[in-house]
Amino acid sequence: MTSTDPTYSPLRDVAQSPAATARYLADVQRVLLDIGKNLETLAHETRVHLRDTHVEGDRWYQAQLRARPVEKALGDVLKSLNSLTAGLEKSAYKRRAHDEKVVNVARERKTKELEKERKNHPQIPAAPNYPPQQGGQQAPGPAYSAPASIYDLGQHRESA
Repeated sequence: MTSTDPTYSPLRDVAQSPAATARYLADVQRVLLDIGKNLETLAHETRVHLRDTHVEGDRWYQAQLRARPVEKALGDVLKSLNSLTAGLEKSAYKRRAHDEKVVNVARERKTKELEKERKNHPQIPAAPNYPPQQGGQQAPGPAYSAPASIYDLGQHRESA
C-alpha cells in the first residue's frame, strides 16, 4: 500500500508488530510524561499565585478556599495523565502477551489433541509372563511368591 491509497494507515504497520507497538507507545508515554512535568510545574505556580491573591477584607484562609477548585482541577488532570501513562505501559505489555499466546496456541492444541487421542485409544500393556503355579501353593521361603488361600497360611510358618 502507498500513501495515495485512501485506506492506507501508517499505524497499521505499527499495530501488526508487538515490538513496533511497544516502541510507539513508549514514545507517546515519553511525550506525555514531559507534558506531565510541565503540568506539575504549572499546578505548583498556580497554587502559589492563587493563594497569594488576597482581596481587601479577606480573612487569612479565604484565598486558599478560592484557590481549591482550580488546584483540584489541575490535580485531576495530573491524575488522569498518570493513569493514561500507566495504561500505555499495560497495553504494550498485553500486546506482547497476546502475540506470545497466539504462538503458543498451535502447540497447546497439538498437545490437547495427542492427549485426547491417548485417552480415546489407550495402549493396552502386554500381560506379564509369570511361571505357572502348582495348585496355588506357595514356594518355601520367607517371602510370598503367589497369592495363597487362608488355609495355606499355616503350612510354611515357623513358630516363635
